[in-house]
Amino acid sequence: MLVGIIGAPNKGKSTIFSAMTMASAEIADYPFTTIKPNLGVAYATSTCVEKELGVKCNPRNSLCSSGVRLMPINMVDVAGLVPDAHIGKGMGNRFLSDLILADALMQVVDLSGKTDMHGNPAEYCDPAEEIMMIRSELAKWLAGIISRRASPLSKRSDGDAALKELLSGFNIDMEQIRKAAKENYLSTAYIKWEEKDMRAFADALLQMSKPVIIAANKLDKSSKDDVAKLQFKFHSYTVIGCSGALELALRQAAKSGVIEYVPGSSSFTIKQKVTAEQQKALDYISSFLRRNGSTGVQELVNTAVFKLLDSIVVYPVEDENKYTDRDGNVLPDALLMRRGSTVFDLAEKIHTDLAKGILYAIDAKRKLRVAKDYVLRDNDVIKIVSAR
Repeated sequence: MLVGIIGAPNKGKSTIFSAMTMASAEIADYPFTTIKPNLGVAYATSTCVEKELGVKCNPRNSLCSSGVRLMPINMVDVAGLVPDAHIGKGMGNRFLSDLILADALMQVVDLSGKTDMHGNPAEYCDPAEEIMMIRSELAKWLAGIISRRASPLSKRSDGDAALKELLSGFNIDMEQIRKAAKENYLSTAYIKWEEKDMRAFADALLQMSKPVIIAANKLDKSSKDDVAKLQFKFHSYTVIGCSGALELALRQAAKSGVIEYVPGSSSFTIKQKVTAEQQKALDYISSFLRRNGSTGVQELVNTAVFKLLDSIVVYPVEDENKYTDRDGNVLPDALLMRRGSTVFDLAEKIHTDLAKGILYAIDAKRKLRVAKDYVLRDNDVIKIVSAR
């Protein structure tokens, strides 16, 4: 699973990326700080099934803290996108190519409006315009790729298959192509679309294949009312107010042992003596958390994974009675699966040979045998029985 962090320059993308991943992304108050994409790992969180089963887990592919399971998610923070990026302005071409494999996109906007579309200081720049600009640039970019293959596409009666071939590296499937065409009343046989049709198709296809969540950043310099206004304008998106700067400060303080803090929490505990200046900063952050419930950064990750990508958590085991693997590790793995996935899909994710020889599975919670087409549920604990 890969989530791409996008947005215009100097909106706080790299700060949010660093807060989520604790990676050393370069952070500065000027446009195009990010030239090469920053890659890192964030963690989606959910209540570990250990509590329900009355056992203590020994995680192998993830982490567990105070009954909360933390599952790794790949993140990429790419160069800022400016108007006309689709024709190469700014770092446009590089930016766009870095997003091809993303499953979902997280657009960071400056909720305070203190930076313009190019990342320069401004009296006020409406974050709603940022959202529309990014959406437009993405659609123009994809439409341009399709347009450049207009001649061969016009000669194919199976235009949907031709588009699938053209977009094979974009993590886009045939069903999404057909649905995007149908929504815009476009035939995929001998494609001869006008430019406006191409744009409409590209926009619909991107919304299906690269769903977007809006990170309304710099909430510490704005208000919840500003978030509500943005959500009202873009009701089809999920808009979450956040402060990347405050989350990064909290995680750095926790890493250095100054405080105890669980990402996504509404409070923290000071563990050692701090200076007057540090105390002032921590008091400010504490006040922000009381008003807003959290910094919003962990909520962004969880919403992208569990709502945008509609994922569930499944725990594969080899011993359905002790909930262990062959080495005796309790609930060793927590796997993220798309809702609607089956036992067979789970087997394939673990190992292709396991899937080839699958016979049936056991629901370890209910101690029931289930078929390989059994549709998995959130927090299922599953033993797969295979001839291999």
